[in-house]
Amino acid sequence: MSDAPTLSLSIAEAAEASGLSAYTLRYYEQIGLIAPIGRRSGARRYSEADMRWLDFLVRLRATGMSMRDMQRYAQLLRQGNAAASVAERQTLLEAHAERLETEIRAQRETLAYIRKKIRGYEEMRTEPKRA
Repeated sequence: MSDAPTLSLSIAEAAEASGLSAYTLRYYEQIGLIAPIGRRSGARRYSEADMRWLDFLVRLRATGMSMRDMQRYAQLLRQGNAAASVAERQTLLEAHAERLETEIRAQRETLAYIRKKIRGYEEMRTEPKRA
C-alpha cells in the first residue's frame, strides 16, 4: 500500500481549481450531477476522482451540453458498466459531439465571412482617393 497522500480539497479549493463557484458545486451535488462528496469533520473534501469528474462536467457545459443530458449521463455512470449504461452514455456523447461539430462548422463559416469583410475594409482604406 502506498503512503502517497491522496488529493483532498476543501470546497473553496475545489471551486478555485475547477473554475466553478462553491455554490455551483453544492448545486451540482444537490441535483445529482456529482455524487455526494465525502466529508471530513463535516466539511466536504474533494478527491482526485471528484476533480476529474468536475473537469469533465465543466467541459461538457462549456460545449453546450444541456443540464438534463449531463444529469442523465451522471445517472447512467452511477449504474456502472452494464452494457445498456455504457451504450447510452456513448450515444449521449456521440450526439453531443455531432452537435458540437455542427456548431464549429457554422462558427468557421461565420469567421470566414467576418475575415472577408475585414479584408474589404482594408482594401477600402488603402485605395487611392479619387478627385
